[in-house]
Amino acid sequence: MKVMVCGMPGKMAQIVAETCARRKFNVIPYSLTGEDITEFKGFALLSPSDRDSKIVGILKEYPDLIAVDYTHPSAVNSNAEFYVKHKIPFVMGTTGGDREALIALVKNAKHPCVIAPNMAKQIVALQAMLEWTAENFPGVFGGYNLHVVESHQKTKADTSGTAKALVKSFQEMGAAGKEPIIEMVRDKEYAHAFHTYSLDSTDNSVHFEFRHNVCGREIYAEGTADAVEFLAKKIAAGQGGFFDMIAVLRG
Repeated sequence: MKVMVCGMPGKMAQIVAETCARRKFNVIPYSLTGEDITEFKGFALLSPSDRDSKIVGILKEYPDLIAVDYTHPSAVNSNAEFYVKHKIPFVMGTTGGDREALIALVKNAKHPCVIAPNMAKQIVALQAMLEWTAENFPGVFGGYNLHVVESHQKTKADTSGTAKALVKSFQEMGAAGKEPIIEMVRDKEYAHAFHTYSLDSTDNSVHFEFRHNVCGREIYAEGTADAVEFLAKKIAAGQGGFFDMIAVLRG
């Protein structure tokens, strides 16, 4: 499998490239990046102003490549448009952007991709359990107040996509809360993702708490590599289209 990891020299892009290489994927020496980043060891960087002209030759040299996107929230939609335009299957781990427009774009184009706000398989499994509960027991947390604290390293620019997804499930179960329900904490330098979801009864006599704490980035890189393998198999079987990480788990 030929993989173009986009977002160099970002830390997440680097560890995904290392993980893919360890899995014996062919990590090609090119990467999409921002306009103001000019070089990174071992990679030729493609900026928004020159990537359309350069990608033609790259696709001739590396046909059937899969892009992995760990760029910046502000680049999500323009990058997806680039992948669709040049018929490049992709795995989107970058959060943020206009998610409704993103999903509509790939669905309308029937473009092969995996898009998820969280690539950690165990957290995705928790998300799937909560979605199932919301579907089967709507209103079970009616009358409960919901508050979420999500803490990440200072470099994370946007609100956690995972937190947003889980809040949606809790709200479908009837939970409510004072806005903003999600409290963002960005006071640590090291890579981490600490999430606490608290639900309290109106009289505070009952408290439920769901928590998942992650240090480092390896858990996301491993899940991303799984998503690449999954997507490659779907494409080979002629079953391209939009998939999320729950589909990857089921596959």
